[in-house]
Amino acid sequence: MDTQKIEAAVKMIIEAVGEDANREGLQETPARVARMYQEIFSGLGQTAEEHLSKSFEIIDDNMVVEKDIFFPYHV
Repeated sequence: MDTQKIEAAVKMIIEAVGEDANREGLQETPARVARMYQEIFSGLGQTAEEHLSKSFEIIDDNMVVEKDIFFPYHV
């Protein structure tokens, strides 16, 4: 993923809406958005088999709640 291109594009969008991309509150925004896209699209090269391979047998028909499921992402 080309984070530099994403950062440049976000900076252009900030400027296009009339904001100052160098303003203190916006200086780190392009990098934050690039990191967000890295996380969102981190699974593009993966298949579902690894993540869906975990299974368990249900003995009755009560509701089962699975908590604290970890979804790894690459930074």
